[in-house]
Amino acid sequence: MKRMRFDLLRCSTSGVEAVEADTTLTFHRHTHEQYGIGLITRGAQRSASGRGVVEAVAGEIITVNPGEVHDGAPIGDGGRAWRMLYLEPALVAKLTTELSEGWAASSIEFTQPRITDKHLASLFRKLFQVITAPVTAHGGLEADETLLLLLGGLMQARRDDAGSIPPGIASARALMDGNPVAALTLSALAHEAGLSRYQFLRTFARATGLTPHAYLMQRRIHHARHLIDGGARLAEAAADSGFSDQSHMTRLFVRSFGMAPGTYAKAVG
Repeated sequence: MKRMRFDLLRCSTSGVEAVEADTTLTFHRHTHEQYGIGLITRGAQRSASGRGVVEAVAGEIITVNPGEVHDGAPIGDGGRAWRMLYLEPALVAKLTTELSEGWAASSIEFTQPRITDKHLASLFRKLFQVITAPVTAHGGLEADETLLLLLGGLMQARRDDAGSIPPGIASARALMDGNPVAALTLSALAHEAGLSRYQFLRTFARATGLTPHAYLMQRRIHHARHLIDGGARLAEAAADSGFSDQSHMTRLFVRSFGMAPGTYAKAVG
């Protein structure tokens, strides 16, 4: 029996987005712009990312880093349920000096995609409950301290060689990041990288986990999401993000975020 329930919950802490889901939906390869911390609450999930194939079951913590390509599918026919907190990199950067003992914000990452730790799972449950509850006189203090304790137990310094991107690929990727709406061609991107089209295609996919076209579509869907956050109508968001029509944006939005853009607009409106 198919099931797809996604609830975007309001948070009392700025820079945090909370999602509660119970679904049989299979997610295609996609990215998030935020750090993600979640807890499987029912069933089990299999996902693949740059950190390997992961199977997580109820009670286990799952994590994702900004820009990390990953997918997700239920294990078994019953689907799975989870709670997820997405943290804006700017928020994490503010906490970095307290969490990292001097590491640069850009060098902090979640190194374990799945964590079995009852204490951290308990901290996550507490944080999710406090951060999605109506603001109280003491809620802000409790949310802040629980967030710091949870992040302190999860984040580690990144190895210097981890996630390195060849300079030419980084330059081509910057073109897409800087203007995701632009009508870029494979030839133009390969030229920017100093490679043949075939060499560029293979090297880009190996370095980022996505083909150039799939990466560009991810940048466009994130751009559309920001426009919707700002109050843009769905048709306008689709056109201004480079999609051929609103239905194209909708299909990719659901595959990436688990909910239709109209549902998302109502939740953030």
